[in-house]
Amino acid sequence: MGILSGNQKDEPLHYGEIYDLWQFSMTAKGCVSANRAYQYHVGDNDLKKILGDIINQAELEISECDTILINNGIVPSPSLPERPETKLEDIPVGVKFSDQEIASMVGADTSLSLVACSQIMSKATREDIGALFAKYHATKTAIGLKILKVSKEKGWLIPPPLQIKRPELVEA
Repeated sequence: MGILSGNQKDEPLHYGEIYDLWQFSMTAKGCVSANRAYQYHVGDNDLKKILGDIINQAELEISECDTILINNGIVPSPSLPERPETKLEDIPVGVKFSDQEIASMVGADTSLSLVACSQIMSKATREDIGALFAKYHATKTAIGLKILKVSKEKGWLIPPPLQIKRPELVEA
């Protein structure tokens, strides 16, 4: 039996896995903070529900990643302070993000987190770490599809130029 065989949780984390877990947890803590702020700006109930899903997922990621780090003797990143609650009508018009802006920002963040999950899965030597990030990837894919659907339904999606009519090919 080699050092990387047997019970996954007994195998050592390599430095890349440690950094990825630490960084992913830190990013998830920022995600919770940012999306709580977005919730104060949002007026659309469908988008508000998606933001709640994003926050719940990020809190789960924080808990799971920090637990693995602590169990391996690594101190996780510090938590961010709680944001004070505010009401939508109290946010000045020139400062308030629109629902369309928020949908676009969380869509972009979700796509970047999918890339991060894929990279972490490909570097992991512990199957449990790879499986954990595969689970996050699947959940983020579902959230990304919800954001896309809502953005289309609400008319918020600005597509790139679409090729409606294809040019006829001329035989040479």
